[in-house]
Amino acid sequence: MSELTISLWDFTWYTRTGPGEPFEDLDRAFADAVARGYNTVRICAMPYLLFGSGLDTSALTFAPFGRGYGLRTRWYDVRESATIDGRAHLLALFQAARRHGCRVIVSSWEYQQSSSFLSDPAWYEALRAVPADRRAHALARALADLVDFVAGHGLAERIAFVELHNEIQSTWLTEALAPGEPRVLGLRPYLERAVDTFKERHPDTPVTVNYARVPHAEMRGIPGNVDVAVFHPYVYGVLDELIETFALRDTSVPFPQERARRELLRPDAPDLEDWRPEQAWRSAATVVPAREVYLHDWCDPARFDRWLYDRYAVYRYGMAERLRLWIEVAADWAAARGLPLVFGEGWVGYTPLHGTFEEGTVGAEICLQAVAHARRVDAWGTVVCSNAAPQHPMWADVELQRRANALFTGGR
Repeated sequence: MSELTISLWDFTWYTRTGPGEPFEDLDRAFADAVARGYNTVRICAMPYLLFGSGLDTSALTFAPFGRGYGLRTRWYDVRESATIDGRAHLLALFQAARRHGCRVIVSSWEYQQSSSFLSDPAWYEALRAVPADRRAHALARALADLVDFVAGHGLAERIAFVELHNEIQSTWLTEALAPGEPRVLGLRPYLERAVDTFKERHPDTPVTVNYARVPHAEMRGIPGNVDVAVFHPYVYGVLDELIETFALRDTSVPFPQERARRELLRPDAPDLEDWRPEQAWRSAATVVPAREVYLHDWCDPARFDRWLYDRYAVYRYGMAERLRLWIEVAADWAAARGLPLVFGEGWVGYTPLHGTFEEGTVGAEICLQAVAHARRVDAWGTVVCSNAAPQHPMWADVELQRRANALFTGGR
């Protein structure tokens, strides 16, 4: 199997297609990707919306969140409204992939945030209406229908593999579990049944699930019937300290508003309680906490970066070791089962749109270390970095991406 050099297009390939947006022209996006050494894109293919919801998807309008909400975050910075035919746009992506010699990893972010970008809540409501213990099965059926659709247009060979869902332990699929039940272990029977459901329809299409970070203490919870081992080794480290210091993901702790003003925020920042999108349902439709969106929207990116740089020396060795060990654990698990190994996201974590910690000197070193590890353990595919895609400023660093992709493929 030839190596997969992966650019993470997630849901942005359909949420940002308006004038001047990064996916206004799919051919241009693919051409730019190939010029940087990529041969694969990984997407939320909106399978449940297109093939499971029963909604009319011929005129889907994706729009900004309103009031400037999310415009300084990664992935949420939709700037122009655009209306697309969902299935036609999916077909156009696969056709463009074929023209440029690229493959597509078909995934879903629907039970995390995809529906929050639509201009009305119909998609979100359809997802929530599925009983929690049936959601994995519903995704499997929708993905099987999607593969039928793609194959019906002679494009099945463009599919590298199918993922049931993105970062499975961080989704609303976990609502099927009892309180306190370990997520990776608890989800295994639901996921195994869903994978079997997909395989009944498409036994020759590789199918899998993927995991946030590397669940090293619960690897026995990964379904035994997956065809690809996929992990997202976000090491966080110093970024974890920032997230914990400002309680960005722990709403049981008061948000330290005044400390945030002293250390991170711009002078014109409103209070957290005053920052929200125009439509309340859109906050409910995403797993990213409102506090994190607020801090990314209103921080001074230079102050955010400096906060990390000032503390990085304490974490540097630990972050490098975590990255190495997680990749080796993932590789060992895959090798024991004879499965190809893919790193579909990574390496540091979620940072503001205009932060440069992961694009600067430190971040570039981490990217190259990670890609070198991926090559050393004979991974089938890897990203350069999650931020190396058309919707991120890092896309402009052409040389780093070419260098990292050449490092992974050995110059082939």
